[in-house]
Amino acid sequence: MRLTEIERARSEALRARRRFEQTLAEAQRRLSPGNLAEEAWDGVKDKGADLADGALQAVKKRPAAVSLALGAFALFLARDPLKRGIARMISSNGEDQSGEEGSESGDPRLNAEKE
Repeated sequence: MRLTEIERARSEALRARRRFEQTLAEAQRRLSPGNLAEEAWDGVKDKGADLADGALQAVKKRPAAVSLALGAFALFLARDPLKRGIARMISSNGEDQSGEEGSESGDPRLNAEKE
């Protein structure tokens, strides 16, 4: 009687060990770097798709507001080139006016630049 209990216990221990090994193998597979990277990439793709869909819905609901916001953002990004361009326009306008004044005053350097 005692022998059957021992054999049953051994058999149960073997089944438990097989279940544990299967669980361990599954955990190792799920935690492998390749699988983790794939799951992360899938999550990023899903989140990106959700964000794109949300942005599209916002544009459809309020196209004018979105256009203004994008225009303001574009101006913000281009602020330095715009400053330089405006500064050049202002300085070139000032040179044109001073050049005209110089030619009236008879300054030979300004007359030579015009020719």
